[in-house]
Amino acid sequence: MTSEETSEERAEAVRALEGEFSELIVRFRKIITENADRVSPGMLPGAYKVFTSIVRCEPVTQAALAEILAVDKGQLSRTVRELEDLGLVTRAPDPADGRSSLLSPTPEGLARLAAARAPHQGTLHAALEDWDLGDIRNLTELLRALTTGTPPA
Repeated sequence: MTSEETSEERAEAVRALEGEFSELIVRFRKIITENADRVSPGMLPGAYKVFTSIVRCEPVTQAALAEILAVDKGQLSRTVRELEDLGLVTRAPDPADGRSSLLSPTPEGLARLAAARAPHQGTLHAALEDWDLGDIRNLTELLRALTTGTPPA
């Protein structure tokens, strides 16, 4: 805190930031819910998150996925089975551990995900179209610092 700012000013700024994050979360939840339903009608947002995490981290063990998502292993197991039944995910033996398997998206799963994301694909690009490239990079660095819990450089 600098000498010109008060703790109340800092608290007010943090509350304003929290409010903006709340609005952003509401928008993202809506998009995730819509995308989940486009991937498979009736798919819950939680299953969509598991599926997109498998896509992002592939190949990934179920144990590693549970740790990444900080979810109950039993619930995750049921969700992965559901994704397999839908033809979105496949299992392969883990060569590093015979007791484990690696999860990967199927080509069908990747195609359905791409189609689900298509309607919102340009949304962020459009929102940032008039932004200076330095501002975009700065926002990226600030968000990384916030998510990792480290002060910005």
